[in-house]
Amino acid sequence: MRKLAIRIVGALAASVAIGAVPAAAQDEEPRWSIAIHGGAGTLKREDMTQERGAAYRTSLQAALDAGAHVLKEGGSAMDAIEAAILLMEDDEKFNAGRGAVYTWEGGHELDASIMDGRNRDAGAVAGVTGIRHPILLARKVMTDSPHVMLAGKGAEEFAAEQGIETKPPEWFDTDARREALERLKAEKLSAIDVDIKFGTVGAVALDKEGNLAAGTSTGGMTGKRWGRIGDAPIIGAGTYADNRACAVSATGWGEFFIRVGVAKEICTRLTFRSLLRGGEPFEEGVELTDAESQAEVDAVIADVGELGGDGGVIVVTPEGHALFSMNTSGMYRGRKTSEGLNEVAIYADE
Repeated sequence: MRKLAIRIVGALAASVAIGAVPAAAQDEEPRWSIAIHGGAGTLKREDMTQERGAAYRTSLQAALDAGAHVLKEGGSAMDAIEAAILLMEDDEKFNAGRGAVYTWEGGHELDASIMDGRNRDAGAVAGVTGIRHPILLARKVMTDSPHVMLAGKGAEEFAAEQGIETKPPEWFDTDARREALERLKAEKLSAIDVDIKFGTVGAVALDKEGNLAAGTSTGGMTGKRWGRIGDAPIIGAGTYADNRACAVSATGWGEFFIRVGVAKEICTRLTFRSLLRGGEPFEEGVELTDAESQAEVDAVIADVGELGGDGGVIVVTPEGHALFSMNTSGMYRGRKTSEGLNEVAIYADE
């Protein structure tokens, strides 16, 4: 055991110094991969009309196609996840941007984060109002400020300086979200009772250069109070990307995802699974299989469940595996790869 521990520490140190990721074989086209989500939660077929289910699938496919197009044309993983998330932030079916849930006071407070796996640069915003595309503001925090996270009025001031588009409060209002808040107050329910799903949106991608990226955007929980912030804007909880390990975006009961540190935990487990195979993480000849990666992702979601939390994740690995995991009855999701995989789904048994 002592020799194994020394080997793991030595290999990990070498991987940090080198920062290597697997390269596609010289005689093959570079691979790319993308996965998206639009929320996980209690999603039952009997509660969904055929028309609404079809509408969700159409929206998911549109966002998936937008991100995949960027990757297919040789664009960056960062641009790909942005392209996918922008569409979902403008779609009132999802709890992000225009479709954000109401706070207890009847407003909308938006959170988002983004991370570049090349160098682990990251940006996040929390509790902002009036921002049409919080994911764009998070990226500006990453590229045009010395900080990782900005919140509230300060983040909005920074947004104005950066020319980020804003919308009036009523632009974010939707009848379905208002009804959920009214029912929560009238029946003294919890956000879990009125939100049949956690509508957080997110995307993760691997581009042809072998770079990973992850992004997440949300309106939080219906009826949230006191400036509550969940996992979506927290690097390491709701979002994480590292070229040596994986890219992750989470959706679910944020308090539990924060406590587990879900996104970073998944990447750490994948790194050590590779080390136990021998050699440096993801060097040629020791790439993880789809099943091996899936097992590590599922283990982290199981941990969330053991604490009492619900939700799911999307993950893309350096090998190009596009993975889902959830402990809920459904998660709006999709994935597409250079190898021809193209699917969208809603229910856990799909």
